[in-house]
Parts: sequence; C-alpha cells; structure tokens
Amino acid sequence: MAMMPKRVKFRKSQRGRMKGNATRCNYVAFGDYGLQVLETSWITAKNIEAGRVAATHFLHREGKVYIRIFPHKPVSSKPLETRMGKGKGEPEFWVARVRPGQVCFEIGGVAEDVAREALARVAHKMPIRCRFVRRRHTV
Repeated sequence: MAMMPKRVKFRKSQRGRMKGNATRCNYVAFGDYGLQVLETSWITAKNIEAGRVAATHFLHREGKVYIRIFPHKPVSSKPLETRMGKGKGEPEFWVARVRPGQVCFEIGGVAEDVAREALARVAHKMPIRCRFVRRRHTV
C-alpha cells in the first residue's frame, strides 16, 4: 500500500517552485543517525517505501527506522495520445517535496557502522544525492 494522505482539501495541485534550503526538519530529532538530502526534488511514495523496505530488511528487526517525510502533494498526468484541452489530468501518484538539508530517514538503537550501511542502502533508492549525519548532542 503506497503512502498517501487519508483526505485532502484539494484533489489536484499546481506544480509550484522549490527554492532555498530546508529551514525545518534539518537535524536528527528521533534516532541517532540520519540521511540528509543534498538536492531539491520530489520524492515519490514508491521511493519512500523502497527506502523503508531496504532499511528494515538490512536491520533484521533491530533498532528503529523513522521516516521524516510524507507524500502530501498529488501529481496528475493526462493519458497518452490525448488531445489538448479537456481539463487537468487525474492524480497519478503522490510526492514529498524535499529541499537541501532536510533529514528524510533516521535510525536509532544500532551501532554507527550498521546504521551507515543501512542508510547507504536507503540512499541508493532515492532519486537524489544524500549524506549520512549523526545527532548533535547538546548538553
């Protein structure tokens, strides 16, 4: 089952613009290690699910995987070989907007080398460049 909102205020949305860096969700908050996005992009619900499966499969039910992004934005497309006009296409899939600096996945409860390998596998599933980050300990 793909990730998508239970209900939305508007069924279709405009594409919009993505500029600037992430001002929130840009530090490791729940786990001990995280995967930080380095580019601006749309990440589809399928990408997120593939990353989740890759991480949980590698961890063998040890530790905990936190997903910090959610696909709120519908992307519509018109059927192939359709003439212009007749309105906007139907929503085909859902995406999460991410901006540089945003932490999309976190892992807690495992050693650093294990977390590094698990998040590397997640990064391979993402359509953009990511980097490994660790929690800032504030005392």
